[in-house]
Amino acid sequence: MQIALVLGLLVVAIALFAWEKISVDIVTLMLLVVLVSSGVLTPAEAFAGFSSDFIIILASIFVVSGAMQETGVLDRLGEILVRLASKTRSKVLMAFVMFIVGVVSAFMNNTTVTALFVGPVIGMAKKLKVSPSQLLMPVAFASILGGTCTLIGTSTNVAVSGYLAKIGMPPLGMFEFTGIGLVLFVVGILYMYFVGGRLLPNHPEASFTAGYAIREYLSEVLVVKNSPLIGKKIFETNLGKMDLRILQLIRDDHPFFPHPYLVIEAGDLLLVEGKIEELLKIREKNGIEIRADSLSEKNLQTANSQLAEVLITNAESDLVGNTIISANFRKRFGLVVLAVYRSGQTLRDKISHIELRIGDLLLVQGTPERLKYIRESHDLAVLGEFNPVRFRHKRGLLTIGLFILAVIVGSLDWLPLSICFLSAAIITVLTKSLSVEKAYTVIDWRLLILIGGMSAFGTAMEKTGAADFLANQIVHLLQPLGIIAILTGFVVLTVFLTQPMSNAAAALVVIPIALKTAEALHTNPRAFAIAVMLSASVSLITPFEPSCILVYGPGKYKFWDFFKTGSILTLILVSIIILMVPVFWPL
Repeated sequence: MQIALVLGLLVVAIALFAWEKISVDIVTLMLLVVLVSSGVLTPAEAFAGFSSDFIIILASIFVVSGAMQETGVLDRLGEILVRLASKTRSKVLMAFVMFIVGVVSAFMNNTTVTALFVGPVIGMAKKLKVSPSQLLMPVAFASILGGTCTLIGTSTNVAVSGYLAKIGMPPLGMFEFTGIGLVLFVVGILYMYFVGGRLLPNHPEASFTAGYAIREYLSEVLVVKNSPLIGKKIFETNLGKMDLRILQLIRDDHPFFPHPYLVIEAGDLLLVEGKIEELLKIREKNGIEIRADSLSEKNLQTANSQLAEVLITNAESDLVGNTIISANFRKRFGLVVLAVYRSGQTLRDKISHIELRIGDLLLVQGTPERLKYIRESHDLAVLGEFNPVRFRHKRGLLTIGLFILAVIVGSLDWLPLSICFLSAAIITVLTKSLSVEKAYTVIDWRLLILIGGMSAFGTAMEKTGAADFLANQIVHLLQPLGIIAILTGFVVLTVFLTQPMSNAAAALVVIPIALKTAEALHTNPRAFAIAVMLSASVSLITPFEPSCILVYGPGKYKFWDFFKTGSILTLILVSIIILMVPVFWPL
């Protein structure tokens, strides 16, 4: 019964992860509640994963990475990339960008690196007259593959190492799998250079209104004499309360960007975005005259009002999971959201009620001052330009030095890796490279809860015998084909599970089964663990990986673009893992 319960929970967890309606951390905590309530795990076993040193390592790396961003170190890297790339021939531009991104990603969180480089790469592409769609997918792939080169390159590696230590096996070394990781990374660059680049779309640069197909939604509305709108504040009118967005008020040929205290007068011309049917409903009652239903972009772009694309880059942002209304977007940022681009589709209807997600691309309108304020936000990135944070030399260099020192000392086993990175994180806060409040906000708590909880789920699979049960079934089914065939089965299973689940969660689900199988076959369990870990980081078939989600909108990609480009590369990388793992870790 316990085996059935655990396997049933596994199926439910995969389904909920794929559904995405409930946050992954909440799903994980729900699993732990059920496991403890049913007596499968004790409270100590359920929460042991949260006290593991790999949680400290991950949290500390988030803090140090946040300090690098706060002190301008990461923006300086982006600035250097833009400067060097501008001198590079277009033929090798993609490979050059992938190399720089991958090297940085070998020591930092993949998603953070991708978010960092999206803005500079788009700005560089426009400067060099290259379509951003030719560069953004390679950036995402490079950040993912760069993470396979070191222990701290991705949270999946740290999580697997922590699980191995938890069950009594030696943890992974900082550079233990760098050799095979470099092969995967270099092959990824060569593939994109010779093959993948030909499969990428080449979207010509389009105007904002054409790109988002909102032209037919724009109308000019004239406030006629004796209109009941006269004398009212602009956001208190029926126009402001309905699903119609007032983008601009023109009075005596002078444009005004709407603000809460702007009062409507007779003869005012309003530029309104919304469905023409909605305007027709209130035309007579509100004393307005519809002047046009098809306007050009120049109506939206003036000296006092500009259009821009902004990308939601932070999964921890309070914008994620909220609608534009509930997030108080217009009042908070002083910008009007005209359209939302997500997963290859432009969302326009009922804009105010769309629940925002990481990777959403927003077409916004506002004053130059408000757009400048947006550029300083860590939740949103303004695309098409690059305005780096001022580089604070002393604190920036100190942060880099602390990070490098932590890597060296931890690699040489002079101190535990967790102590090395925790010390670096503490010093960055003490030296005010990052404030205490900011340190707590840069940590991806959802990821830590996911990894800690799924580690406990692995314990449940071992304790109940569910891992043994599945291992025996796999051995019985595939043993006649040989050990390599069984290893291949686990690699393919992991790649499959990373589609609905995060990479770390998929690896932690498969690892217990893989280790039990290796034990039953009397073969090297470390080889199976590393094969599963690496295969969790090379699944590039779909755009569900956070790094891919961040480039989906800005690159104007479609699902098929990722599938046709990434599936071939994934097949090549999986083959390399199957062939090379037994060489480095003999079976």
